[in-house]
Amino acid sequence: MADTFRVERSTVIDAPAAAIFPHINDFHAWTDWSPFEKMDADMAKTFSGPRSGKGAGYGWVGKKSGSGSMEIVQSDAPSKVVIKLDFTKPMTAHNTAEFTLEPQGGGTKVTWAMYGPTTFVTRLMHMVFPMDKMVGPQFAEGLASLKAVSEKAPVA
Repeated sequence: MADTFRVERSTVIDAPAAAIFPHINDFHAWTDWSPFEKMDADMAKTFSGPRSGKGAGYGWVGKKSGSGSMEIVQSDAPSKVVIKLDFTKPMTAHNTAEFTLEPQGGGTKVTWAMYGPTTFVTRLMHMVFPMDKMVGPQFAEGLASLKAVSEKAPVA
């Protein structure tokens, strides 16, 4: 098994990147589209740093969702957002999430990826629960929601 993993999903959204980017670049906006926001109704959330862009932070704690934090480490409007993603429960993991937005036809191809190291423990876990099968469907669901939100939003 490889020392790293990568999971990604893409969709084409019928909107310009400038209309989609704010939904990704501001953790407050994730409530409108992220499937992880719907996992745990009792999840406690905290925000830190600037409202959006580089340095914006988001933390969560919940019975179903576990706990962790995210911080935007790169924000290149309107084409890319890179997020440092740290899970603390139910297990510790340090990964990177990345959104890329590329013009395609009259719309924008949005790719949501997560990648990181595979430790001994995560290698064992991936044998039973492959990361692509665990996270991939949630990424696809999130992109479908992001598409719906972005296509009905007024163009910025």
